[in-house]
Amino acid sequence: MNDLDLIERDRLRALVEADVDRAARLHADDFQLITPSGRVFSKEGYLEAVRSGDIDYALWDPGEIVVRSYGDVAVIRYPSEIAFTVGGTRTPRGRYWHTDLYERHDGRWQVVWSQATGIER
Repeated sequence: MNDLDLIERDRLRALVEADVDRAARLHADDFQLITPSGRVFSKEGYLEAVRSGDIDYALWDPGEIVVRSYGDVAVIRYPSEIAFTVGGTRTPRGRYWHTDLYERHDGRWQVVWSQATGIER
């Protein structure tokens, strides 16, 4: 495992545990998430949804995380299994691809863009 693999796994644990303070340090101020349904979240909106329980991750199990780095920018991609609830509606456990763009800010890696796509069975 490399640093970004460990950082991404820590970010996912923070989200599952709803540890928004830890997650906030791992997300850039201009972070954006694009969900499989096409919804766009800012850092503030996403972390508030996690904090309030509007988004509640029961499981986020990443597979192999592949990293391509270019100086202070890196892209990661990995499959995962996730089970979560959004707005009180439980989503069945499913498989997703994730592509995330990280940038190094003041010596530490932070996720800037994140996009998830459902994997059809």
